[in-house]
Amino acid sequence: MSQPVDIAALANLLQEAAVKEILPRFRNLESGDVRTKSEAIDLVTEGDEAAERLIKAKIDTIAPGAVFIGEESVAADPALLDKLADADLAIVVDPIDGTFNFAAGLPLFGVMASVVANGETVAGIIYDPLGNDWVIAEKGSGAWMCRPNGSQERLSVTAGVPLGSMVGGASTAFYQEADRRVVMGNLAKVRIATSYRCAAHEYRIFAAGHLHFLMYQKLMPWDHLAGTLIAEEAGAYAARFDGSRYLPAHTNGGLLLATDKESWEALRREVFTV
Repeated sequence: MSQPVDIAALANLLQEAAVKEILPRFRNLESGDVRTKSEAIDLVTEGDEAAERLIKAKIDTIAPGAVFIGEESVAADPALLDKLADADLAIVVDPIDGTFNFAAGLPLFGVMASVVANGETVAGIIYDPLGNDWVIAEKGSGAWMCRPNGSQERLSVTAGVPLGSMVGGASTAFYQEADRRVVMGNLAKVRIATSYRCAAHEYRIFAAGHLHFLMYQKLMPWDHLAGTLIAEEAGAYAARFDGSRYLPAHTNGGLLLATDKESWEALRREVFTV
């Protein structure tokens, strides 16, 4: 399909933000450089804000006239999020996904961007600053691991397995307590369920064939648009809990991704029904 944005240029911009604003601060944050947003596990650092400022300042050279939707920009002006559904073209950015890990000095964080055209996600990028590589997808063109030496590898989710053999990621923090107890009990039906506190890396390893499912309840676009497109282009089946397609305008309704539709239905029925 015709791509409205130079994806290579956008990928390089994420790398530039990481080199200039994120990596110099990794394991080098002072106490005043980390602040709480909505709760103790919801953090923002100087690295998040500086990286988003750099990306925002240069995005118009890559996508002239695009609406810029950044996690920290929306934190400052929540009404900005309402522009996404009706935008002809929008760039959605998470300057540091996995801020909790970044602030704790854990090497598990990423930079994410997606391109939304007329209400559809048409491209997604997840950059790993420490590995210095990108996972990229354009709608209809597959999902690819792109390394700094120019080599590329097409990604594919793994084959489906029985429920009791599944290994996956499940973010249960945003359930009400009673529902969380049910879901966490149900997760005993799978082999392993974990959370890396970093959707960027969860999507990367899922698309590369190392997990069988991912589940999220809170759907902010900077967290999930890029990863969902990448997963689908790698062959995954993705839908909200009611079975409907996940679209850029959605911020609730849960999201479940699996290696195939049959696995999705088994997970929804046996694990994520409350």
